Amino acid sequence: MLRPLTLTASIMPTLIGTAVAIEQGAWHSLLFVAMLVASLLIQVAVNMFNEYYDWRRGLDTADSVGIAGVIVVGGMKASLVRNLAVVFFLIALLLGAWICSVTSWWVAVVGAISMAVGYFYSGGPYPIAYTPFGELAAAFFMGPVIVVLAYFIQTGDIAWSVWLHAVPISVLTGSILMANNIRDRVGDQRKRRHTLAIRLGHEDAVRFLGGMFAVAYLWTLGLVAVRVASLWLLLVVLALPVVGLAIRRLVGPKQARQMLPGMKATAQHHALFGLLYTLGLLLP
Repeated sequence: MLRPLTLTASIMPTLIGTAVAIEQGAWHSLLFVAMLVASLLIQVAVNMFNEYYDWRRGLDTADSVGIAGVIVVGGMKASLVRNLAVVFFLIALLLGAWICSVTSWWVAVVGAISMAVGYFYSGGPYPIAYTPFGELAAAFFMGPVIVVLAYFIQTGDIAWSVWLHAVPISVLTGSILMANNIRDRVGDQRKRRHTLAIRLGHEDAVRFLGGMFAVAYLWTLGLVAVRVASLWLLLVVLALPVVGLAIRRLVGPKQARQMLPGMKATAQHHALFGLLYTLGLLLP
């Protein structure tokens, strides 16, 4: 239900946005903690809504492969999962209200839009998750939106450089969902979903995922080349072996269970890349 492997998608953008702010001399520890906890709570709530609505639509069954299952396998009441998601949203709102009181109420506008997109990712009559635009929504709202917001609450400003730093982790956030949808492609197609992985087919979807990895690394190299960042940012190349592992685990197998290691490796790569990127920003 919590899907801990995917929580890196909210942690790493917060770290990177804050690291850019620290690089420029701004640091408020309580704001950082509040932002990090609120982001995590929103993502966990979205995961819960996703599980609840997948259950309601019959997408999750006892035979489903993956990290969902507290309703169909664990026996937890669906209403409890839904209500917990609402509670987490409310706690995130309270944290957001405090952040706004210290910084700007524009944060509330961005936060409200993000939460609405998070709900409609799997809820409502036309869920984003059932379209080819899931990766785009995840990449944007858990990429630039979080990175820039984390930077803004520290500095009270929005610098052009923070948008540039948001791109690699944004693409890699989308890669987590892409790997997940590659794994679930056959089952999702039976349930009449229309994800990007379904539209592309298995082989082209894996190639697209490889392209996402390439964009993240090439963009980072470009930032160093034009001196937006120091050479320390090239520490991210230490995460490259995990890319190879993810692709190898996805390119050959066609059964969902066989592709689980590839999905996990993609999430692990996101975490490692994000940590190394953050470290590269903080080193002198």
